Amino acid sequence: MLKVYTDNKVTKVVQIVSFIIKDIEKGVLKKDSRLPSINEFSEQYAVARDTIEKAYKELKKEDYIISVAGKGFYVKGKKDNRLKILLVFNEMTSYKKVLYDAFINELKDKATVDLQFHHYNPEHLTAIIERNLGNYHYYVVMPHFFHKSKKEQYLKVLNQIPEDELMFLDKAIPELSENVKAVYQDFKNDIYKALLSAKPLLKKYENLTFVFPTHTNYPLEVLESSCRFCKKHGFNFSKMSNQVIEEIKKGTVYLVNVEADLAQLIKKIRQSGFELGKEVGVLSFNETVMKEFLDITVVTTDFELMGQCAAKMLLKRENRRVINPYRLILRKSVKVLINLKK
Repeated sequence: MLKVYTDNKVTKVVQIVSFIIKDIEKGVLKKDSRLPSINEFSEQYAVARDTIEKAYKELKKEDYIISVAGKGFYVKGKKDNRLKILLVFNEMTSYKKVLYDAFINELKDKATVDLQFHHYNPEHLTAIIERNLGNYHYYVVMPHFFHKSKKEQYLKVLNQIPEDELMFLDKAIPELSENVKAVYQDFKNDIYKALLSAKPLLKKYENLTFVFPTHTNYPLEVLESSCRFCKKHGFNFSKMSNQVIEEIKKGTVYLVNVEADLAQLIKKIRQSGFELGKEVGVLSFNETVMKEFLDITVVTTDFELMGQCAAKMLLKRENRRVINPYRLILRKSVKVLINLKK
């Protein structure tokens, strides 16, 4: 659905031309299909006739449409079969690289993808979108922002993207239309379910301590969900800054996300003399090769599947919201069974 913005830096003519070209290239407007007349277009979208005339003239010049005397305007055809996709991540990590590779491999030669980063900053996202609005068929955004970001700031720029061209990856924004495509994690419930499935092994510990990264913008829902699990199932919950990993306490399972924090934590555990998986436990978020090598238990979504699913939805022009599967991978860092609660 075309949205013509009066306060946009891009002229109405360019907005209309870009909209029609994108629909031709996506296959929504097929070869030989008839376009609305100038009067029909003007009435439907409340745009002046001369604006439509200029847009149609530009489309004829660029060889996308033709005019047939007495009949109207018709689609001539698309010049490039490939989709144009702008992919905007918050940052690149090892597991997001897995997602990116799966996304690209699934698209193969059916799309060109440009990757940019907003670094958790809504102002950076705004600059990226305003600079590229109208240049792509789809805008795929990972909407993780600074915890102190103003919601209205990033909602404003995301609302500038036509909803049928926008897709969210890894996280959904409930305030936007349900028609916006998304492949995302349910941060509020996934970690709770994963901890619940590990409860038989976690029961040997008394405490659950979350090593929270203060200088990143990890979803707060994960912290809140971990706390909720502890309150309901009888664990002592505490939070520890990754800046100061305190003395290791026997009978504690540590939840950690950042790989640098994980390395520091394992070093502290080895220095403490406690045996990992028996006297203390470690559970980490997001699977990586390093965690597999170190035999660390993880709760993780399937990032490869997320990338594949997102690409397939774009290729098939599906408007869906998909919660990506989440799973617990048990390894030695928590699963050696002995009872410390005596």
